Amino acid sequence: MKIHTSLSVVIRLFLWLVMMIGGAIYSLAKDWNAVLFNSAWFHLLSAGTGGILLMLAFRAAANGGRELSKGRVGDIPRMETNRLVTTGLYSCMRHPMLFGLTLLPLGWAFLLGSPTFMTLVAPLEMLFIVLMVIIFEEREADSKFGEAYETYRQQVPMVSFQWHCLKRLFKKR
Repeated sequence: MKIHTSLSVVIRLFLWLVMMIGGAIYSLAKDWNAVLFNSAWFHLLSAGTGGILLMLAFRAAANGGRELSKGRVGDIPRMETNRLVTTGLYSCMRHPMLFGLTLLPLGWAFLLGSPTFMTLVAPLEMLFIVLMVIIFEEREADSKFGEAYETYRQQVPMVSFQWHCLKRLFKKR
């Protein structure tokens, strides 16, 4: 099976992979002899929390992706759109998938039980994800959809913490 996608998407996916693996290696090496890292109770609590965060992140990605697929018309690369989607989750926030996926580093950190990852590396990675959205996603959407995206951007926030939006984002389907 051959998957077609743009270089921009491949680069972003590669950066995600490097962040997740690199952050884990750095943090685990730093925490290896720490008292908290070697506590079974801490790992039980953090693994449960990590599992919940990862479930929410993947659920948000699935729900956002399902809605975003309505923006694919014709034969275009996977993970690309050629029609502006402003319905469903995208009527609440412009980047629901990526908003949910910002939970990935934190969920991964909790699952690994690494205090350094939880308190230092994951928040930095989450910030990096937000910056990638601002730098790449917003610019690409603006150049692709022009004035329609500008109007949409003025009406819909990048992310929303309103209860009804979060409920739709993390809803089990």
